[in-house]
Amino acid sequence: MFGLFSKKAHEFFSAQETEKIVSAIKETESKTSGEVRVYVESRCRFVDPIDRAVEIFYDLKMNATDLHNAVLVYVAMKDRQLAIFADEGIYKKAGAGFWKEEVRQMLFHFNKENYADGIATVVREIGEALHTHFPYDGKTDKNELPDDIVFGK
Repeated sequence: MFGLFSKKAHEFFSAQETEKIVSAIKETESKTSGEVRVYVESRCRFVDPIDRAVEIFYDLKMNATDLHNAVLVYVAMKDRQLAIFADEGIYKKAGAGFWKEEVRQMLFHFNKENYADGIATVVREIGEALHTHFPYDGKTDKNELPDDIVFGK
């Protein structure tokens, strides 16, 4: 895993774009007990990016959150593939239509080459759903997963 402004980060995003995405994650998680991670790599080694997102979700131990309310936003930049994978707690509560709309939103931004804006927007919208179904409780909530972007190969 790389830090906020790693060499890999500069390959995909400017420092300002990276900060925009990380800020969206932190802002989102300040309002919910849910967790959001963003994983970016060059190429997807699977035909279906959801399969890669599932693999990453489990590799990052995102399934271990107490309320099963973690969401992974996955992007393979050079292959122009993306997926959103949500743990069962939030997936069922938000409904399949919500997740399809979020993918559509990312595609809208990506087709205009606004990658960071697309990711940040979707992270915030996922945050609204998480807040609705898993609101923040200052007495019991803790940040279960890091907020930085994870960069693959």
